[in-house]
Amino acid sequence: MRRFLYSILFLFFTQTTFAQDTTVRIDNQSFTLAEVVVRNNFDYRRLLNQIKEDTTFYKAFRNLRILGFTSFNDIKMLNRKGGVAASLYSKTRQNRSNGCRTMDVLEEKTTGDFYDRKGEYNYETPELYAGLFFTKGTICGEDNIVKGRTRNVSNKKGMEKHKEQLKMLFFNPGKKIPGIPLIGNKLDLYDDDAHKLYDYRLDLEEYKGQLCYVFSITPKENLGFLKNDRIVVDQMTTWFDQKTLEVLGRNYSLSYKALVYDFDVQMEVEMGKFEGLTVPKILRYKGNWDIAFKKRERAVFTATLFDFKK
Repeated sequence: MRRFLYSILFLFFTQTTFAQDTTVRIDNQSFTLAEVVVRNNFDYRRLLNQIKEDTTFYKAFRNLRILGFTSFNDIKMLNRKGGVAASLYSKTRQNRSNGCRTMDVLEEKTTGDFYDRKGEYNYETPELYAGLFFTKGTICGEDNIVKGRTRNVSNKKGMEKHKEQLKMLFFNPGKKIPGIPLIGNKLDLYDDDAHKLYDYRLDLEEYKGQLCYVFSITPKENLGFLKNDRIVVDQMTTWFDQKTLEVLGRNYSLSYKALVYDFDVQMEVEMGKFEGLTVPKILRYKGNWDIAFKKRERAVFTATLFDFKK
């Protein structure tokens, strides 16, 4: 009851008293601050810089390499009418012991042509999903260190290169990604050119019962023809812990059309805590993409992670 009353009072207070936004310029780039942020009288320059250089989102997924956890995996491949063409529902358990990790499949049910005759994935989306949440065989010697770790595609080809590019897009949204024709540089949301195309806003907002900083990036209105040619990120909203500035949640959507490919993807990620570590708790995906010489893939999936153990 107390939390409910707090939420009502907070929403009323912010909507009535803190309705005035303030625009500030940092290094000749414009940011919009909600009045509630301005009145807190903190170093918003430092905060915005930390948000720009955030590594806690990537760190949360690296933490999965050093923990055991159980996962419900729900993947659906859709046909052009939105019906289910193939699917997988499974319960898996990642085990971590003596510096190595393995995985047990506790339950599994598939429909359609989810696997080919050799038992391999018949679609690329599940293969990419497996790279995030599944363990094949025994993998040893991993850690969760992100400082100094850089991702690159220079030594990768084919599907391995595409996987690495997707991971770069997933873990570092808003940063340049080399090797993607036509849009690699358009993914950089923090350079001077991007600030001509996007609005950036910092606010305070309740997220999952916790008051957080929320940083949103959205395309400017009235961009005209520039919208179709230059905009890749349709929106990105990230919630940060007020004290630690760790990412607590992130929603983003991306879309683009070119001659050789097109995509329209939405992602939602919710984080949780386990013995001081931030970990992904729920990940939801909906995507429709097509690459030249590949069949179009339409998919939705949800990963639910729980029962973490060291």
